[in-house]
Amino acid sequence: METSKQSVTRSLSVTDWLRENILSGALGPGERLQEVRLSEHLGVSRTPVRAALHSLAAAGLVDYAPNRGYMVRDFPIPEMIDAYEIRGALEGLAARFAAERGLTRDQETALEAALAKGDKALAEAALLGPDFMVQFRDVNVVIHDTVLEAARNRMLAEMIRISYEKPRVSNRIIVTLEIRELERRHEEHHRIYEAIMARDPVRAENIMREHVAGVKLAMVRSLRAKSAQSGQTAPA
Repeated sequence: METSKQSVTRSLSVTDWLRENILSGALGPGERLQEVRLSEHLGVSRTPVRAALHSLAAAGLVDYAPNRGYMVRDFPIPEMIDAYEIRGALEGLAARFAAERGLTRDQETALEAALAKGDKALAEAALLGPDFMVQFRDVNVVIHDTVLEAARNRMLAEMIRISYEKPRVSNRIIVTLEIRELERRHEEHHRIYEAIMARDPVRAENIMREHVAGVKLAMVRSLRAKSAQSGQTAPA
């Protein structure tokens, strides 16, 4: 029999796996989440799967319908756009605070290393193949998380985490696969870092907001292109 501690640990692991796959789009809107199939796929009992589904339903990522069970919630494009607008405003504020308050030496080192790793990954994208997206995603997460850490504002951090809880809105999601666009996004990372180091809060905030707005537009183009290919009409 599982101990209470083991059950909680497995539940959190299953919840994290499901959340990651929903937010990335790997589990699409309307997809049914069956306890038996998930428990077999993840190699766990049905108890942590059931707990994870309850948790994600409470978070608004999963819907439950009697006689149909759990399914991934459908998020209309306008709702995701709103989430991006909120994320842009909040992350812009984080960049402003980071510029006003300055970076610690560890934060400066982390950003410089991430920027260099991103430069290298972009230069070697063709050679890296599938590993390129993994590396670029890691770079993106480090940069955005470090700027947020440098803001030194717990309430702001909590609000940004909430804005991430929509599919394709988290900083762990790389919306486009086009190298030229990713190069532009990474150049913006450099400019954000330079503005923070120059202690220019207005410039840091504006660049970050423009950066997130660019990702939002890429997301909208991607979703509308998929809708057109499937013969469906995406909401404006």
